[in-house]
Amino acid sequence: MKLGLINSAWAQAGRPTKWGIQQTKRIGFDTIDIFTDPLDIDVKERRLIRDTCADEGLPIISVCCVAVGLIDFNPSVQRFHVDRCKRYLDLCYEWGAKNLLLVLGEYIWQQEVIPPAEQWRLGVENVRTLGKYAKSLGLEIVMELEPFDLSLINSVDNMVKFLNDVNMPQTVRANCDISHLYLVRTPFKDIAKLKGWIGHVHLSDCDGKKHGDMPPGRGVTPIKKYLAAIRDTGYDGVVSIELEYSPEPDKIVEWVEEAYRETDNIMQELKCRG
Repeated sequence: MKLGLINSAWAQAGRPTKWGIQQTKRIGFDTIDIFTDPLDIDVKERRLIRDTCADEGLPIISVCCVAVGLIDFNPSVQRFHVDRCKRYLDLCYEWGAKNLLLVLGEYIWQQEVIPPAEQWRLGVENVRTLGKYAKSLGLEIVMELEPFDLSLINSVDNMVKFLNDVNMPQTVRANCDISHLYLVRTPFKDIAKLKGWIGHVHLSDCDGKKHGDMPPGRGVTPIKKYLAAIRDTGYDGVVSIELEYSPEPDKIVEWVEEAYRETDNIMQELKCRG
């Protein structure tokens, strides 16, 4: 496996894009994921990211996208988000990335107004549309499991059902977020249900109660056991560290260095980094 970093760690601390990419390489990461919106950055920023990553020898693996409107009940909102996600896929293609990381969203109104099955259908249909576009570009879409009560995909079983319903196994796949798996108390043995489906992995720690995205060792997530279970499915791709806001933004470098060091130690113990 390779070890990557989502660049939002730097952006959240207010650090410049180029500087963050350079720090990512200096610390020792193999790859980088980019959290941005193609509708919010101009051509200069797009070129800066592409060229800096190339200069640093740091492959862009994934571009992260939150598109909760894909399951909105308004057709116009759905159309906008399908088009927006296609622009994301264009950006993945432009940067030579492997996949689009897609966060789908949550049921609204406590599942009491719109039948949950209807929002599920909208999600499946719109992701299938995007999957066809991704396939035409030689890209993958990886769906993120979110650890919230009303998230559409909030368990391994829901993930497997969603991927089977979309029915594009070579294109629409699963992202395994290790702290999310723990927050919903996924048994280690259940990771085997995702064998053949995993296209990307996020790694961070949490306090076991709420979303945290901290460096490994600062919480209680059994990261090593989950990563071993993922490895045992045959997955040998990229593990990307995801960090939320550092409590000390001025020490963001130390925050990222700590996450790198602790994750590398785990991967070396499992003999899975290479």
